[in-house]
Amino acid sequence: MRAHSRPSFSECICKTNKRVTNCRLLEGVCWCDSVGSGGSANVNCDTLTSKCLLMKAEMTGSKSGRREKPKDAFEDTDGLYDPECESTGVFKAKQCNGSTCWCVNTAGVRRTDKHDADLKCSQLVRTTWIIIEMKHAERNTPLNTESLKKFFKETITNRYMLDGRYISSVLYEEPYITIDLKQNSSEKSSGDVDIADVAYYFEKDVKGDSIFHNNRLNVSIDNEILHFEKTVVYYVDEIAPEFSMKSLTPGLIAVIVVVIVAIVAAIVVLVFTRRRKGKYVKAEVKEMNEMHRGLNA
Repeated sequence: MRAHSRPSFSECICKTNKRVTNCRLLEGVCWCDSVGSGGSANVNCDTLTSKCLLMKAEMTGSKSGRREKPKDAFEDTDGLYDPECESTGVFKAKQCNGSTCWCVNTAGVRRTDKHDADLKCSQLVRTTWIIIEMKHAERNTPLNTESLKKFFKETITNRYMLDGRYISSVLYEEPYITIDLKQNSSEKSSGDVDIADVAYYFEKDVKGDSIFHNNRLNVSIDNEILHFEKTVVYYVDEIAPEFSMKSLTPGLIAVIVVVIVAIVAAIVVLVFTRRRKGKYVKAEVKEMNEMHRGLNA
């Protein structure tokens, strides 16, 4: 009996994700195993890799010491963790670090306080709006607004393969550039990339830690390279997050306390004023009664 030989695959390079291994060409498409997945998660290199698999690969590289960190790298202690991913690559609604657990949205961002392992996360809440805010380095003159909008819209649609209808706006108020990405679950088709994945790729590009294979992003407006001092990403979910007061930042708590104190002070002033007014009215009535008694006497 003749033994069946295993099919041979050609090797390939995954241009959209450098954190992969065991790449092979199947019917013209480059497929790879995502680092950290143990071979259970296949990556299609013709599109973006899900943020969950990218974070897991990054954590795996960090643990092994293989990952070379860029000179401007900084650690987001609450943002970077070793996530649990579904077989499709999306985040599981419940994420844990040891015995500490929390619920996340489709962008993998924590949307509840941290609890013990008994925490229940009934659903993976969708992030429908992502706001990317960048502050560019100081300049003598402002950038050309139309050139800036054109660059970012073309970059997002071409480099990150996002349908242009999901780019809600690109605003420029020197030195801040704000990009709004909006994508409801009813609008997203199976072939569309997710705005959470786009934002993650984009943030990595801007911070000099590109996920693409040998393809760094140069932000050039009217043939002038633009440098950024700060990039912040904000997430808006279709259901409001569930944070308690203890999880709020000290600055926000201080603002809330000041507002409460101001309200209480206003109420005290109002009550005191009304009391004084009441006493004045009572005194007037008393004097009128005495005058009436004097006339009748």
